[in-house]
Amino acid sequence: MTTTTPAVLDHRALNRAYLARQMLLSRHRTSASAAIESLVGLQSQQPVPPYYGLWTRLADFRPEELSRLISERAVTRIVVMRGTVHLVTADDALALRPWVQPCLDRGMRSAWGKDLAGIELSALAGAARELLGARHLSTTELGGLLGERWPGHSPSLLVNAARVLLPLVQVPPRGLWGRSARTTYATAESWLGRPLVPEPPAGELVVRYLAAFGPATVKDVQAWSGLTRLRETVARLRPRLAVFRDTAGRELFDLPEAPRPGPDTPAPVRYLAPYDNAILSHADRTRIIDDAGRRAIATKNAVIPGTVLVDGFVRGAWRIDERRGTATLTVQPFTPLTARQRDELAEEGERLLAFGAETAGERLIRFAEPLGG
Repeated sequence: MTTTTPAVLDHRALNRAYLARQMLLSRHRTSASAAIESLVGLQSQQPVPPYYGLWTRLADFRPEELSRLISERAVTRIVVMRGTVHLVTADDALALRPWVQPCLDRGMRSAWGKDLAGIELSALAGAARELLGARHLSTTELGGLLGERWPGHSPSLLVNAARVLLPLVQVPPRGLWGRSARTTYATAESWLGRPLVPEPPAGELVVRYLAAFGPATVKDVQAWSGLTRLRETVARLRPRLAVFRDTAGRELFDLPEAPRPGPDTPAPVRYLAPYDNAILSHADRTRIIDDAGRRAIATKNAVIPGTVLVDGFVRGAWRIDERRGTATLTVQPFTPLTARQRDELAEEGERLLAFGAETAGERLIRFAEPLGG
């Protein structure tokens, strides 16, 4: 029997393959719904970032398209991977949530176990479901009603526990472009009109991860999902997967037909959304952001700013501030930029402002001094 040594994918080869999956080598001409499905959702602790995430990936994307999908219940915001809120298709909400439920349960026990002492969790889940069966409830309303049943416990803690125990979706107008609204919940089953998938196809969900985030190690899949013990799932898939290694010798799995452009493929500058999954979905994130970049964006409250890709890698952060009719895009490079890179970022930044601050009377771009001198 002969064996072959898996091909090695170096740092840039991994980067370019990943950018291709994430629709970041060129803007794609596809629908917002198809993009959200292909990317297995967009992280959405805040309502606005998914709009920027789609704008940077799709040609001619307009925010009204996503607002319509949310209003029509074709996509929804729900706690799924890593215990964070994602914007996902209705089908994925019903399949992903039961798949990652063990991760959510484990996280709740470790984070709030002592605080929930004396509360029977099944009773809490039943009470929340009963309350939400009558009408949609805001965070304050749900917390107040649960607090009446369990006095002495923080209403916000009770709501957070209910979000983990039950598949609760955030209903519009929250999440609609240009609208400000408090967080209001419904159960996924009632909002989407269908039950959860009782036995989600773990293998197919891993395959979809590889299509959007590969090539990847088993640890990468686990870091994205929040689940553990996925090695057996990947092992069952091995006959249908391509196998590579990175320069550290780690085994990488991928779909044979997935795009893997050459390492010298040009990568345009891109403005990634705050909380963008592109920089949060691997155990080893150096394929797109190095350790210095991770330190530069780290905050005590885990807020992830918008980031800037230059030659395919995170090289800075960005934000838009609006005041008195003027919208200012501030680009914070981590290291010095070349004149050409600044020009490319300024040109793309003008398009970003035209999208994100369409009604501003004046739009400005400001480059801060590089953090690295």
